[in-house]
Order: sequence, then structure tokens, then C-alpha cells
Amino acid sequence: MLPANYQPAADLLAGRVILITGAGQGIGRALALACAQHGATVVLLGRGVKKLEAVYDEIELAGYPKPAAVPLDLEKASDADFERVAAAITEQLGRLDGIVHCAAAFLGLFPLEQESLDYWLKALRVNVAAPAALTRAALPLLKASPDASVVYMSETHGHTATAYWGGFSTSKHAGAFWAQIAAHEWDNLPNFRINTVIPGPVQSPQRTKTHPGEEKAALPDAASLMPALLYLLGPDSKGQSGQTIDCAALRNA
Repeated sequence: MLPANYQPAADLLAGRVILITGAGQGIGRALALACAQHGATVVLLGRGVKKLEAVYDEIELAGYPKPAAVPLDLEKASDADFERVAAAITEQLGRLDGIVHCAAAFLGLFPLEQESLDYWLKALRVNVAAPAALTRAALPLLKASPDASVVYMSETHGHTATAYWGGFSTSKHAGAFWAQIAAHEWDNLPNFRINTVIPGPVQSPQRTKTHPGEEKAALPDAASLMPALLYLLGPDSKGQSGQTIDCAALRNA
């Protein structure tokens, strides 16, 4: 588990290539900057080109390793699209040492009787099917890495059943369950691990949607999650797989 008061080394991710979905905003953006700051070449994946370009420019201006950007809508992506992403990483960077699945589809809070089939399919496709498909496409690269890590970003309501969170929380629960299954299937690969992070309440675009009247200043920012995420992506967590880190519980400990 995450050591108390963990502080990542400045060169923790030097030489590594890390793919981050949902990298254009929120936790994904903060993580992309943190990974680059600690030496990683970051592959930014997201739906909004302008947001990806802004993060790309911010990384370059800071003098961190030059990133790569992949515009892709996970709701519409096919197996062929994910295979093209993996092929491009192979061709341009030659390796992949980690994936963090930060992208999420949240459409709002509704009673079950108002959640359409399309609502459910979008949540399931973006929040669980796409992470599974993208990881599968990248598996040869991850297996070839001397120390590879996959992180699935879950959500508090994906672990506690709560009224009106229906399709979103169900899809997040399924995503975390997929990560557990993957950990069992890949437990014979000592160089490869997969874990789940529950960020808890933090300042993010999604939190603004779920709690529109909340005072943002009362919440920790996304930077508070970086020690846990960097720990899971770096060599300090090698051999630890199938775990769930609840960042809110760590903050309250």
C-alpha cells in the first residue's frame, strides 16, 4: 500500500512512457503535468483537441519531455481505433510503461426510471468497455516493459450504492471489477500490475456537475491525488497489484 507521507523522487518516471486518458482537464490534466514533471514522456488522450493542445503546450513550455497527443472519442472508438493508438505509440515512442484511465462519462443524476438505454450504453462504453479495450490493445507493449502499471480511476459511488447515481455508478463499479479480474489474470507477470484509485471529493469538472452548489475552496485540489498516482506508476509499487487506494480515506486517516 501507499507509504505514509510518500514523496516521489524527482526522476521517478524518467525514461517511461505513460498514456493518460481524459488528459485535457481535471485529474487527467493534473496527472499529465505531474508525470511529465517527474520525467515521463506523456501520451495525452482525450476528446477535445484544444484542451489536449493546451496541456501539450504547458508541458513543453515547462521544459519537460516532449509529449504526444491522441484525439479520440472513447464513446465512438472501435477496436481498430485502439489498435491504431497502440501502433502509433510503438512506432513513435517504442515503448509503453503505464496507462491511467481518467476519462469518464457523467451525464447527470437521475432516478432509474429516467435513465434511457443510450444513457446506460454511453456510461458503460466510456467508463468500462473503453478502458478494457484500450488496455487489451496495448497489452503487448505493457508486457514488454520491464515495469508496467495500469491504473483505473474509479469513483466513490462506484463502491457504495446510492440513489440517483444509476448508470454512472454501475459502470464505475464494473470498471473496478474489471481491474480486479485483470489483476488475477496477470498475477503471473511480475513486471505488470493493475490497481484502482478512488479519488474522493476533489476540485474537478465532474465534481462541479455532481455538486453544483458546493464551495470549491472547501475541497482539496487534484494535486492532492498525485502522490498516490505517482506511487502506483513508479517503481516503488512494483509487485503490488489488485489494490484499491481510497484517497479520501487516506486524507482522513
